Amino acid sequence: MQTLSDRLKALGVKVGAQDLPRPLPKTAITIEQVIPGRTHSTTFGETYLVEAVYPAEYRHGNAGLNITASLRMISEWGRANHLADCDPGGFLFLDTETTGLSGGTGTYAFLVGIGRFVDGGFQLVQFLMRDPTEEAALLAALTEYVHPCQALVTYNGKAFDAPLLNTRYTLQGFSSPLPGLAHFDLLPLARRLWRDRLPSRTLGYIEANVLGAARTQEEVPGWMIPQVYFDYLRSGDARPLSGVLYHNAMDILALAALFSHTVSLLANPLELDIPDGVDLAAIARLFEDLGYLDSAVQIYLQGLEKGLPEEFFWDTVQRLALLYRRRREWQAAIDLWKKAAQGGRVEAHVELAKYYEHEARDPQEALQWTQAGIRIVEGPRFPPYLRKQTLVDLEHRQTRLQKKLSQSQ
Repeated sequence: MQTLSDRLKALGVKVGAQDLPRPLPKTAITIEQVIPGRTHSTTFGETYLVEAVYPAEYRHGNAGLNITASLRMISEWGRANHLADCDPGGFLFLDTETTGLSGGTGTYAFLVGIGRFVDGGFQLVQFLMRDPTEEAALLAALTEYVHPCQALVTYNGKAFDAPLLNTRYTLQGFSSPLPGLAHFDLLPLARRLWRDRLPSRTLGYIEANVLGAARTQEEVPGWMIPQVYFDYLRSGDARPLSGVLYHNAMDILALAALFSHTVSLLANPLELDIPDGVDLAAIARLFEDLGYLDSAVQIYLQGLEKGLPEEFFWDTVQRLALLYRRRREWQAAIDLWKKAAQGGRVEAHVELAKYYEHEARDPQEALQWTQAGIRIVEGPRFPPYLRKQTLVDLEHRQTRLQKKLSQSQ
């Protein structure tokens, strides 16, 4: 009687593993063979360090790394006034590459890149966890390098990199050195400065479109990095990691260059050749918010001279006119409001009506500007969702002015 095994064999089905091809041997191409570096010993074991030094004259795109301008404005904007007195050598630029984006306790920072100003140059050090068992050594080595620094600069690091590293330190039973540093996250400032001009504020996009720096095809995109690391752990082939280290190194250089660039941008906006009027308008708004009204006026004017798209042009005209109003420079404000009114801006009509009613004491002129505003609101080009409330306000003003005129006759 045939067994099931005999029947399967008769059908050509192979039973057992003896005839299966042997699995390919694990490809042992170590990181030491791929990226020149050195093994760094700590009391918790060894980790792998990749180091490079960039000279003082190095430029990343169109920006240098060295901080040469006053830190007062950028630290004031970041509400970190103590940064204004920080020596450049006290800054630490940090970026991590991780096994995921969730940031939970199961996420490792397998690569930590830092940059520091040392001996007139810029030192870039990358700490690589060749195996998860090296995490304690990586963190201990990182602490040694962080120790001399006073300020941390990251890009979205307050939300991701710093909390993740703090968690990893805690899970290893260590005390994290990061909370002791003043932390400046560049992402909110980048959003503030370039949200009107650039469709994306990722570090890579700003690096290309603000700093003018391009990366090579060697780079591994950020979204692929966790999988590249997992593949390396399974195969032992470290060759794809070279693109990950390149990505991380470029992030650190871009971070340092962008910080230097924004420091100069805010310290000397009128002395720099800023070609885009939209950027100047954004800087002027920042100065206005910080209370530097005289500087804001000059920067707005320079932005208007450079030229602005229509939507930013009228907004800038209105903001500048309101600054003139606050300074009671009425003629300058009136000229701008009339220019804005010619472009159909209802807000300018309202401001002119206010001026002629309350300052010039000319209700007839105020009524004319109010009625001109009503005609714009009732026109087909005015946004319907704004029409009702805007019309109510203007008609209320019209009624009041008509009453004033009738009482004066």
